[in-house]
Amino acid sequence: MVVHPSSLDLSLTALFAGWAMTDEVQRRLATQGFGDLRFNDGVVIQHVLAAPLSITALAERMGVTQQAASKAVADLERRGLLRREPDPADARTKLLHLTEHALATVEATRVLRQELQAEIETEYGARPVEEARALLAAVIGRYGGEDAIRARRVRPPR
Repeated sequence: MVVHPSSLDLSLTALFAGWAMTDEVQRRLATQGFGDLRFNDGVVIQHVLAAPLSITALAERMGVTQQAASKAVADLERRGLLRREPDPADARTKLLHLTEHALATVEATRVLRQELQAEIETEYGARPVEEARALLAAVIGRYGGEDAIRARRVRPPR
């Protein structure tokens, strides 16, 4: 059975539109020399971007085991996106910091997302885009997602 996007309910339409735009951001990032990035890297980066964290704090914020957080950190560290430094308050603890490469990817991603929105506004009009964004923001609020966004604790549903 063939499914057309116009037949999807709002939740799937919003999800798939987000995925399609994210795929486009990933494609454009690769053309700018950031081809080593993966979508899931952003899950870790969003937490460390807010402030340096220990692996224990990262695991708690992400809602995963310390072992899972350690594995993700080791991968990001190996790829030059994270580094560990001693905590000034307790040298036994290491804090995770974003590297210059990671910060450059964050900035490039922000610029690309703005460019995509501008392209969509040019094609469909600024008003419909703003109305769609406002509707989706209201849905987020209706179902309690605002706090997770503010606290950079967004994660996929369980």
